[in-house]
Amino acid sequence: MTQPFDAAAASAAYNNALQVIAAVEPTVAGAIKAELADQRSSLKLIASENYASPATLLTMGNWLSDKYAEGTIGHRFYAGCQNIDTVEQTAAKHATALFNAPHAYVQPHSGIDANLVAFWAILAQRIESPALAEAGVKHVNDLTEEDWSKLRRAFGDQKMLGMSLDAGGHLTHGFRPNISGKMFNQSSYGTDPETGLLDYDDVARKAREFKPLILIAGYSAYPRKVNFAKMREIADEVGATLMVDMAHFAGLVAGKVFTDDFDPIPHAHVTTTTTHKSLRGPRGGMVLCQPEYADAVDRGCPMVLGGPLGQTMAAKAVALAEARQPSFQEYAQAVADNAVVLAEGLMKRGVKLVTDGTENHLVLLDVSSYGITGRQAESALLDAGIVTNRNAVPRDPNGAWYTSGVRIGTPALTTRGFGADEFDRVAELMVDVLSSITPTTTSAGAPSKAKYVLADGVADKVRAASAEMLDKHPLYPGLELN
Repeated sequence: MTQPFDAAAASAAYNNALQVIAAVEPTVAGAIKAELADQRSSLKLIASENYASPATLLTMGNWLSDKYAEGTIGHRFYAGCQNIDTVEQTAAKHATALFNAPHAYVQPHSGIDANLVAFWAILAQRIESPALAEAGVKHVNDLTEEDWSKLRRAFGDQKMLGMSLDAGGHLTHGFRPNISGKMFNQSSYGTDPETGLLDYDDVARKAREFKPLILIAGYSAYPRKVNFAKMREIADEVGATLMVDMAHFAGLVAGKVFTDDFDPIPHAHVTTTTTHKSLRGPRGGMVLCQPEYADAVDRGCPMVLGGPLGQTMAAKAVALAEARQPSFQEYAQAVADNAVVLAEGLMKRGVKLVTDGTENHLVLLDVSSYGITGRQAESALLDAGIVTNRNAVPRDPNGAWYTSGVRIGTPALTTRGFGADEFDRVAELMVDVLSSITPTTTSAGAPSKAKYVLADGVADKVRAASAEMLDKHPLYPGLELN
């Protein structure tokens, strides 16, 4: 499912690059080679990880890295930015076409940066609203220190309503230790205690009571679709701005798996995303928005961001160009189909899943029935060559550190070409590991939440079985390092 590439040219490029790096710092060159070897030899099931194409990866190592370019296209605070303008404009053009979005801002360095840009853009747009203008508030660019002081007081109790962390939301959706939880008076909506599904009537009730400035939709560990048309209705009813964080499922939007009410772009005022994960690009962020928010979003640098990373914006342009190819839609559909197979394979072998299935790219296991924590499961699976991450489940008694859950996803292995048979086999191997974990005891005699014993021979057996599948679907086939 990867983009075709010239294996000989890629091999030469990487070997030459590693030779140059090794001449200066061989330890780093060795770590780069080891990372490729590790990724080739393990079952990568982390829902937020993928494999970028050689073209995307190679785009990040060039002279664009050496150029300062604060500002935006055609309006920089440094001279000589014509080439940065070209790559930023190209990336934005691909983004707007791919997502059918009115405006794209491709400078954010990460998903968290993209969310910060969105928060401040929403605040700035509200600052420039007619009601505030009537109150004598100036354009945001003309504010004095006294004006800012007044605004800080006026906006000191602005409210944000987002999905709770244990229900599948993200820490940037108002989690108290995060800056979002400090900028805003925050409240959360959760999921139905019985089904684990979003209850839109309950979200609406909370929105009416809380009256947020921003209603956030989106998730990092919710294994179902979200009806963004309904979320927009709720936002409109209470006068909120609907912001959607689609960092996890952007690839399913780009690949037309999520359409109509489940496509956030036509319904959200502002949409943020990462460019890696299911979108299969470089590590970075992006903001898509309706026209009325464009000017405020484009002020992300210097309001929130430092100088844009020209090399990463160029890699975003390459990855977004790849995602506009028909093959990407086939890939995105395979990601969703494989997730269903993986979920069904786990459930038929007795694993409890949050929401009893999936409608997207991820699956959330509740491993408490095995008498273990998510941390123990994550570690034991890694011992067997299966890379996952522990994750809280709704109302998790073990909290966010030890957790009772494990989150897995299908984007990476689908990129390698895994299909239904392989994902069912992956489910079987995971159950082999989970059912072979025995927690050890603490010095006080209580069951440990971190330490465990894995039954003899299980890790080797699972690694051997995994290797058979991995060998049939090599990562970057034909790319060889010296």
